[in-house]
Amino acid sequence: MFGLPNEVVVIAGLLVLGLLMIMIVIARMYRKVGPNEALIRYGMGGTEVYSGRGALIFPMVQTSRELSLELMSFDVAPQQNLYTRQGVAVTVEAVAQIKVKNDKESILTSAEQFLTKRPEQREALIRLVMEGHLRGIIGQLTVEQIVKEPEMVGDRMRSTCADDLSKMGLDVVSFTIKEVRDKSDYITNMGRPDVARIKRDAEVAAAEADRDIAIKRAEATRAAAVAKAQADQERVAAETASLAKQAEAERDLDIKRASYLEMTKKAQATADKAYEIETNVMQQQVVTEGVRVQQVERESQVKVQEAEIARRERELIATVLKPAEIERQRIEALANAERQRLMSEAEGRASAIRAQGEAEAEIIFKKGEAEAKAMNVKAEAFQEYNQAALVDKLISSLPEVVRALAEPLSKVDKVTIVSTGNGDAAGAYKLTGDITKIAAQVPALFEALSGMQVSDLLSKVRLIGDKAPKPEKPAAPASKA
Repeated sequence: MFGLPNEVVVIAGLLVLGLLMIMIVIARMYRKVGPNEALIRYGMGGTEVYSGRGALIFPMVQTSRELSLELMSFDVAPQQNLYTRQGVAVTVEAVAQIKVKNDKESILTSAEQFLTKRPEQREALIRLVMEGHLRGIIGQLTVEQIVKEPEMVGDRMRSTCADDLSKMGLDVVSFTIKEVRDKSDYITNMGRPDVARIKRDAEVAAAEADRDIAIKRAEATRAAAVAKAQADQERVAAETASLAKQAEAERDLDIKRASYLEMTKKAQATADKAYEIETNVMQQQVVTEGVRVQQVERESQVKVQEAEIARRERELIATVLKPAEIERQRIEALANAERQRLMSEAEGRASAIRAQGEAEAEIIFKKGEAEAKAMNVKAEAFQEYNQAALVDKLISSLPEVVRALAEPLSKVDKVTIVSTGNGDAAGAYKLTGDITKIAAQVPALFEALSGMQVSDLLSKVRLIGDKAPKPEKPAAPASKA
């Protein structure tokens, strides 16, 4: 019972150990490379290339090698002198950057060429090829081209070496000339003609500049002298012209001053004379205006008096005559209306109660007749009262009329009296005479309003009242059948 778990443990341990052994074997068989390397596996199954990844390598039937894909930079400097097209021996030092192409064919080709070689052996083989091509290119060019156009040399090197290096699975990234030397100082003397020419041109340019400066300075000096002479001439001419203008201006000023003085004196004399004439004319106008003002004032006073008289006349008519007439008409209308109303009522009830109606009608008729007589008496009284009242109102209103006529004179603040020397009708006497004339027109106004002569009215004063003739009474209206 207790031996069974031990066997399970042993079996489990063996299984785990077996798995670990298998994993170790697989790990040892697995090879991986980075993106800067290429893993070349060959043997059973053919040749395969892996870059940036890994692969299983089965022992005894497969093997693998690593090939670097990194950039190779080395100097290309042949030990022998290179001869140019001109026959000048030069030493050229350059730097080349070479790398294996990334495609599978180029990697396999490069593996065929360099897989078993060390890096320095590989660079030596590539340098020999590069130096041979450089020698051929230098022999086709002049020293001037090599020195002045190094980019052209690099381009030719890349294009010339491309085919040969491509056969090795390589690519020329760049080719740069570092230095070009020679033992005969050809390169050093090559720039001397240019230097001499440049120096000569500089000296000539400096001489020409000095000459131009001297010429310009002389021209400027001459122009300055000419300008100064012209300026002096113009200054003298301007001063002469200025003096002449000043003399002319002074002369014109004196002439104008004399002319203005003469015109001023004439104008002063004319103004004085005109002032005297205007003063006389104004005095005459003042006198004439005073007379006209008096005339206008008298006319205004007359108009005021006439307007006041008309107003008093309308007032008397409105306050005395009109109310009496209106009252009389109202009373008559009331009497007629009352009579008509009673007659209508009597006639309406006559058909119902004939006997009683006749008696009442008689009474009503008598009553109406009495009222009519009373109204006639009242009308006669009013007629007599109208005449007496009119006379009394007119006589009592005479002082008010005179006061109203003289009232405009009380509004005058100041009265200026201009005497013309016409005897008694001048001065203050004229003013009081006009007031007396205004008061004398009051009786005429009274006669115009009342239609009666004042003298007749005064002579009949005793007749107004009890002894005044009574108007005849109208006949009584006939009784209705």
